[in-house]
Amino acid sequence: IATMLGRDFVSIKVDREERPDVDRVYMAFIQATTGSGGWPMSVWLTPELRPFYGGTYYPPTSQWGRPGFREVLAEISRAWRDERPQVLQSSVHIVERLAEMSGGGASVSGRTVVPGPEALASTLRQFTSAFDARRGGFGDAPKFPRPSELLFLLREYARTGDGQARDIVLKTLRAMALGGMRDHIGGGFHRYAVDGNWRVPHFEKMLYDQAQLVLAYLEAAQASADPFFAQIAEDTLQYVRRDMTDADGGFYSAEDADSVPPEAAGSAQKTEGAFYIWPLAEVRALLGEDSRAFELRYGVLADGNAPFDPQHEFTGKNLLYTARGIGDIAEEIGRTAEDVAAALTRARMTLFAARGQRPRPHLDDKVLTGWNGLMVAAFARAGRVLAGSVALGQATTDDPGRRHLQSAVRAARFLERRMWDGVRGVLLRRYRKGDAAIEAYAEDYAFLIFGLLELFQADGDPHWLEWAKTLQAAQDARFWDDDDGGWFSTTGVDPSVLVRMKEEYDGAEPSASGVGAWNLLQLAHLTGDHAYETRAKKVFAAFGARLASQGRALPFMASALSMAYTTPEQIVVVGPANVEATEVLWRAANRAFRPFATMVRVDPSGWQEQTATQMPWLRDMTMRDGQATAYICRNFACDSPTTNPDDLS
Repeated sequence: IATMLGRDFVSIKVDREERPDVDRVYMAFIQATTGSGGWPMSVWLTPELRPFYGGTYYPPTSQWGRPGFREVLAEISRAWRDERPQVLQSSVHIVERLAEMSGGGASVSGRTVVPGPEALASTLRQFTSAFDARRGGFGDAPKFPRPSELLFLLREYARTGDGQARDIVLKTLRAMALGGMRDHIGGGFHRYAVDGNWRVPHFEKMLYDQAQLVLAYLEAAQASADPFFAQIAEDTLQYVRRDMTDADGGFYSAEDADSVPPEAAGSAQKTEGAFYIWPLAEVRALLGEDSRAFELRYGVLADGNAPFDPQHEFTGKNLLYTARGIGDIAEEIGRTAEDVAAALTRARMTLFAARGQRPRPHLDDKVLTGWNGLMVAAFARAGRVLAGSVALGQATTDDPGRRHLQSAVRAARFLERRMWDGVRGVLLRRYRKGDAAIEAYAEDYAFLIFGLLELFQADGDPHWLEWAKTLQAAQDARFWDDDDGGWFSTTGVDPSVLVRMKEEYDGAEPSASGVGAWNLLQLAHLTGDHAYETRAKKVFAAFGARLASQGRALPFMASALSMAYTTPEQIVVVGPANVEATEVLWRAANRAFRPFATMVRVDPSGWQEQTATQMPWLRDMTMRDGQATAYICRNFACDSPTTNPDDLS
């Protein structure tokens, strides 16, 4: 195969994380011509970069009814040699068709009206009909975490009071946390479950999954008042802070699924999940008398416990999942529940230390601006929700909220220092080992703005709001579609990117247009500037037909639309920073689930005047009788101020 490639083709490997613009064009081609997509992806292009043939996985030789890579290469070489005019003509037509499909051409009929609340009701029905009531999640295997759909369901619960929407979220998040998709030893979530029971993961860990899942678990904790969800969020954030954070504060992209098995250390042969799975003998040798409780808790068996092992990589090994409750285990082994919980804590620490001696999966240490924006949002939100550790339902040695806010601030400063060219007003996408490169795409701007708005609401520094507004203006200038609304993914300047795509579908990552609409409404609700709201309506109108008929494909935008159909709430806490009375009010404001509220901290001796230049409506808010004071406002009309935390519950 290598000989054929070297002789007949110019081979180009694209890092789809660094160049999603290139990936999107050719993935759209694959989906249009084959009816499906995925990776790995192979596409054959003319010298003008126009695609004419492609597909996803090709075995080396023909098998399973699929053409082999050798046969494909031979046939393409023949067609290029003998039928080149037809190939070239076909490629021209293909690119024209892609441009029509991309949303980058003339206005599209039927996308000119902002959909009404009935579109939200229709989207909710789509989710409830697809919900797996027995196992959580949607549909059957494989099951992917798609937190944007959970955020939408929680907003519809808050907007309409539909308890089923909330229950779907809680059951799904609980199933993911208890199943094999979560790393029960080191924290964090693997990419997806290959089975319908959430038992067998694809062991890759992605930063964007950690960020979005943390947001979902934090909101579930607020909506349910159940510390379980807050504890999962805390555990995930500790993983990111420990294993995925650059020395300068940015966040790395991913950890691979494969690594060298510990019994084969020194070998070059890697296998799926080797870092994370355990033979019973090793568990017993490490844990001693604590082993029995651990075995029962996590379903550890002598012959291994993998219910699904197509590549025979888990033979005799155990994939940890929560198999039994602590009370059941205590009753079976004749110990108290407290003793069992303590044994499980010791076991986790012991196995974590032992696992640290194994060959680790490869760390993808590039820092991507968009994914970092999502992670800033997660740490900042945790800074509010987990402040004082009340939501965790357990004592902590420090204030987790303050710790997480520090991580968010460090990362935002890193991004501003390394990835933002303030002179040109241009954001960069990728940083690695001192090198920042590649002008950012619409999603990078949108995700970073999202993170900065969360950070402003967490620590009250008006600089983050000011930078978010600057980035929003830059995103609009570089990517906005003046004809149809919404944002293109690219600027259109690079001639090697044949089509300006406009993303609307929320996959593993939300779309730039969905997050962008959310950001515009947040900016309107913070600043009172209705121009942001007007532009958001243009986004909703641009994707109105999809929202009305296929809202399940656009859950983040549907979340923004849900926000648009509620009365915005502003909650302001005025009081000196780091004073207990102020912190008590602030924690009370953030305890309840208020997905449509914007939260603002104001230190009258600090940033109030600077903040008021961007938010004039809070200039006259003061403390009452020298005490920390909260203002609860709806569409900028405020109730009587209060100093009582109970009024915020």
